[in-house]
Amino acid sequence: MRHHVLNMGEVQGQGYVGQALGVADMLAVTYVDQLRYRTDDPHWVERDRFLLSTGHYAIALYSAFAEAGIVPVEELKTYGSDDSRLPMSGMASYTPGMEISGGSLGHGLTVAVGMALGLRLQGSDSRVFNFLSDGELNEGSTWEAAMGAKHHGLGNLIAMVDMNALQADGKTEGIMSIEPAHEKWEAAGWFTQRVGGNDVDALLAAFDAVAARAEPTGTPAVILCDTRIGAGVPLLETREKAHFMRIEADEWELCRQQLTEGATK
Repeated sequence: MRHHVLNMGEVQGQGYVGQALGVADMLAVTYVDQLRYRTDDPHWVERDRFLLSTGHYAIALYSAFAEAGIVPVEELKTYGSDDSRLPMSGMASYTPGMEISGGSLGHGLTVAVGMALGLRLQGSDSRVFNFLSDGELNEGSTWEAAMGAKHHGLGNLIAMVDMNALQADGKTEGIMSIEPAHEKWEAAGWFTQRVGGNDVDALLAAFDAVAARAEPTGTPAVILCDTRIGAGVPLLETREKAHFMRIEADEWELCRQQLTEGATK
């Protein structure tokens, strides 16, 4: 998946590459181990729903779609191009498997609450997964949705938060502190876990704990995932301006080499 991210990023020469590398483990575990879906039928009524609230993370989700067989790997080279099904920000009207058009941060969890409630009213046992960023915890609508999920007992709702500590304008701590995040979610009535977002075993254990409790009526769950921007590529892990990266033409192959070397150690 990380190689897919680099290949797509090179098409534009820039983009949200750091975030995509950071959350690759989260998405891999979700699509391999948790989600119920059919690659040939994105609208299968019994599927679990995955909502990408952070629409600019689309490059990360496309890499998961490619590995899951939802979009062809060769289609990734059209990323961000005219008439592509893979725009730079996630669009449900263009891309198979993309449930919502995310982008205006703070809206995703609200949509997820409505969707989880609607599925329960229909008698469905499908689950709703909502991917958020830590910056979205600055948004009041996120906490309104969190309270609503507890009020309605949405045990079929799982939130995943990328805690990469970075926003467009700088470090999250400096923009608006969101800590203590774990205690805030618990106070809102959610089953809360905080794990290393680049630790696959920890992610698997956290999702298994959520799955063991999942039911249409119950307690919503959130997994706070501490990730590293640019994970797997040391050159990018240390970039000062990492929210939207400009990567020089001669650096892409070095990034791939570092990624390959790290994976074989």
